[in-house]
Amino acid sequence: MSGSRQRPYLKRPVWIIVLVNFVILFLIAAYLYPPATSAACFIFSPTDCTLLKQPPAPKIPTRELTDDETISQVVIKEILKTPPIESDNPKIAFLFLTPGQLPFEPLWAKFFQGHEGRFSVYVHASKEKPVHTSHYFMGRDIHSESVSWGKISMVDAERRLLARALLDPDNQQFVLLSESCIPLQNFDYVYNYLMLTNVSFIDSFVDLGPHGSGRYSEHMMPEVEKDHFRKGSQWFSMKRQHAIIVMADSLYYTKFRYYCKMIDPVGIANRSVTYVDWSERKWHPKSFKAEDITLKFLENLTVSCGIHILRLSIEWGNKTL
Repeated sequence: MSGSRQRPYLKRPVWIIVLVNFVILFLIAAYLYPPATSAACFIFSPTDCTLLKQPPAPKIPTRELTDDETISQVVIKEILKTPPIESDNPKIAFLFLTPGQLPFEPLWAKFFQGHEGRFSVYVHASKEKPVHTSHYFMGRDIHSESVSWGKISMVDAERRLLARALLDPDNQQFVLLSESCIPLQNFDYVYNYLMLTNVSFIDSFVDLGPHGSGRYSEHMMPEVEKDHFRKGSQWFSMKRQHAIIVMADSLYYTKFRYYCKMIDPVGIANRSVTYVDWSERKWHPKSFKAEDITLKFLENLTVSCGIHILRLSIEWGNKTL
């Protein structure tokens, strides 16, 4: 046969293209919006289905507050709305929470010397009554009870110190200290810094570990939500307004007493004026040996920590001071 045979023209299968596009759109829609009750959910989006098949978290019912708790809420709100009372002779109350002797009492006496009338001293000794060597500490012991570390009795002791210090209307700042604390700056520096501030220095941070949020209990609801749960160092410097709130509160105190919120977050500095080294990740902060306390060490702290009232636990031989 002569000549070439021409290939017939093939029509484009338009219906196949439309069908493929429709399937693609269906798959995309199914992935973005998986059906909640269909087996297709597990085909298109197994992650979302896992969430869907989980039962919703049970809601903790809101209970009616007791009379004391209602009173506590009302008093706290009124305290926060009331302007603080100014004093003609404002003082700092130094609250010493100690098991017994105060080994650095002579150092504190030197710190206080020449500043009479600008400070008050209160000592809570939980095990044995200390023998004082300085007149600044003599007669300043308050009624004390036994204290167990990590127990609510520590909070009770702090409240006991605050209550005694609040009896003096001139006390405007309240600094909690231990027998291992020493001042890093001179008195004027500490006094001016605390008196010129309008916040309390209370350490507060989120700790997602077992010793932080891991201690939270749903029994603290509804007054204390997990998102509001914080951890912090025990040491504080608290202004009078917040010290009064601590005394007036029974609502939050009861929750932590039985099941372990910051009620004025704007008025809290979220940091402490006390230096503590937790780098060893132990239950207690690092203990510094005598050879650790050098001039360079102290100078570095003044540069990096600014106004910190330094807390040092100094280990002398086999004895921790």
